[in-house]
Amino acid sequence: MSQVVEPIPGPVKGAELEGSPVAAPRLARHRIQLADGHVVGISVAGQGIPLVVVHGFSAEGFLYAQTLSRLVAMGFKVIAIDTAGHGGTQGLPYDGQNLNAYSELLGRVIDELGITACLLAGHSMGGRLVTQLAAAQPDRVLGLMLIDAIVGDTWDRMVYLFRLSPPLLGAVGLALFVDSISVLPLFDDPRQAAKFVRLVVPTLAGHVMRPWRLGGPMISILRSRSSRSALNTIADERLPVAVLHGDRDYPVPLRTAKQAAARTDGTLVTVEKAGHSWMLRDPEALPAICKELLAGAFGAQIDTRLEQLGVAAGRAGGLADIERACYRRLARIFSLTPHGDVTTLAGRHRSTRYRWGLDAPPAVDELAG
Repeated sequence: MSQVVEPIPGPVKGAELEGSPVAAPRLARHRIQLADGHVVGISVAGQGIPLVVVHGFSAEGFLYAQTLSRLVAMGFKVIAIDTAGHGGTQGLPYDGQNLNAYSELLGRVIDELGITACLLAGHSMGGRLVTQLAAAQPDRVLGLMLIDAIVGDTWDRMVYLFRLSPPLLGAVGLALFVDSISVLPLFDDPRQAAKFVRLVVPTLAGHVMRPWRLGGPMISILRSRSSRSALNTIADERLPVAVLHGDRDYPVPLRTAKQAAARTDGTLVTVEKAGHSWMLRDPEALPAICKELLAGAFGAQIDTRLEQLGVAAGRAGGLADIERACYRRLARIFSLTPHGDVTTLAGRHRSTRYRWGLDAPPAVDELAG
């Protein structure tokens, strides 16, 4: 039985922006109980192709609300899932020191929501989790977007070094802290900074009240094995992959993205002058990149997989075809999706502050060593 929280609008109301009023999708937050009793927090809105979004370490799904609302407007049903020990999701009491347990929980949530095929997107730690989920259950994956994800040979070597010299992990933690501060555009966009602060304060309060919840995910990252096997499986299954990464992401170097794209034969998107959490700094960036990806080879590959499920070419079959292909009949997610899914906000959507480049991946042997 679900414990329903009233829908919360995203983007957050409050700050007045210049321009005419615009309609923005609403995100509803829920805590649902799975068949095994595990309580999970999700945020959901929209209709169409299911886009499952998984956040990074120490974040939660609703923290990305401004970006998610814009993805909903593109024609997705967005489902942001809080991973174990984050947001509204209970921790993993017995196996919470194994990343496989976190990705398996995501799979159970997707299954119990009645989603049979979906596009997966994961940021940072979430990118690793959706990589493992896609490798374990490739038949249900329409495509995969890895956003500054902790995958690739360089990251695997970094984890090994963390085990040998734990102070190195502290250096990465410091870099992530500096990156997190830089997310706030205090001087060039104070209104956006204020809106983001309103989203992040509840997340930070949760960490202050229950800091121990992050112990399991942190240990699981330190104990994680190589990501190579999962990436190779994704390549073997010929899943559509897009790897998005900031060129100034120092905690998770750009080289990791190049390796992941090469190993999966995916499209590499390099976001210029962007750190680890660029998608939080600028909510317009990810939707703009997605629009370009869907108009290219990545979108064509997704269309092919949809056609194999019975959807008309070019996603032209309409909502009914998509729902038959991607959801079970009377899927639970439908009852959790808000019906009044727009709200009027002052202001207008602006163009993204970032530039990016799309590249075919280099051969894996070019990045070896």
